[in-house]
Amino acid sequence: MVNSINDVKQNQKSLHKENFEKNLIYQCSNFNIGGSGGVETYLGSLFEHRPPDVSDRVIKSLKNVDQSQFKLLHIHSPDLLLQLTGECPTIFSVHNHSFYCPSGTKYLAGQRTICDRNFSYLGCTWGKLVDKCGSRRPLRTFRELQTTHQFLDVLKKIKITFIANSEYVRQELIKNGVPPEQTVTVHCGISVPQTVTAPLSLEVHQNHRILFVGRIVSDKGLEWLLKTLIHTDREIQLDIAGEGWERPSLEKLANTLGLSNRITWHGWCDPDKINKLYQQCFSVIFPSVWPEPAGLVTLEAYARYRPVIGSAVGGIPEHLRDGETGILVPGNNIKKLADAINELYLDHQKSRYMGEQGHALLMKEFTMDAHVNNLRTIYAKTIAEFYGRDKKSYSISQAK
Repeated sequence: MVNSINDVKQNQKSLHKENFEKNLIYQCSNFNIGGSGGVETYLGSLFEHRPPDVSDRVIKSLKNVDQSQFKLLHIHSPDLLLQLTGECPTIFSVHNHSFYCPSGTKYLAGQRTICDRNFSYLGCTWGKLVDKCGSRRPLRTFRELQTTHQFLDVLKKIKITFIANSEYVRQELIKNGVPPEQTVTVHCGISVPQTVTAPLSLEVHQNHRILFVGRIVSDKGLEWLLKTLIHTDREIQLDIAGEGWERPSLEKLANTLGLSNRITWHGWCDPDKINKLYQQCFSVIFPSVWPEPAGLVTLEAYARYRPVIGSAVGGIPEHLRDGETGILVPGNNIKKLADAINELYLDHQKSRYMGEQGHALLMKEFTMDAHVNNLRTIYAKTIAEFYGRDKKSYSISQAK
């Protein structure tokens, strides 16, 4: 995979020097393909599984480009929507909340609750200044509000298909003005690891280890997990894989709670280390308190036959089947989370069964091959509809 990702990055650099191959589908993105993040990881995997009519080159800017030469443009970065001319079929994948939420979180940290507002200058300004949603720096706040307004204004003037990575995100798009007929939900897929994996053994279960994987920031719910850990059996050990600006304060909290001897902070981990951590736990804990748009951690756990205990927020419930592939708990509920952890800690057979069911669900619905097949169906439909109507070339500037 590394060589392929390097080829993509090299092709990104050479785009401005070469002509595009005509009649191909091109991915358009300002994300770092194959980087260490949800969208970046997804895009890297998407390129690994691309069909023959999809170019291995990424377009980072559509300015001064003859867009009529493309079979289809698949856009992943909102800012590129502003550069469309309408000369070819186009779809846009919505990977996060930034399209309709200035802070990109949909989470009010001050109230510790999920935001249910639609975008508005007044409501979102109040959310930032009073409810502590995202950055509260005046200049950044103004720019974020202005950018979100611009995106939502543009979507009312263009006829393209919006792909949401969860039904939760799709409903947020509709609430903020995207016509329902222009939206479709396509859940993400992952590349199944090539390393040998096996269902949870009794020996591994008796290691009594649980795993948290993610950025160490407030909305990922690690504070909630630490406060919950003191209410679980003392034999249970927590592995934390990830880095983030809140790590120092959470390490201090762990010390205050007397948890230092039950937690291992692994920091950033390479794929081999992550795989080993998945293999040695009896459950993966996904305690996000913000509404995750999708959450690939669940699928990564399924790939290793591990059950998931996750928050019932955002798109997480669309991947996690409560009582079958894991356990859903209300966000920030210490008792429910502790009960779920203790339940799987005490029951090897249930943990193993849920992990097996998760793996079966992954292989049936959430592999990258299945995801690409779904995209190909949308590509074909979008192309057919585009050439089946009277085309009218337009640019965003003209639309305004």
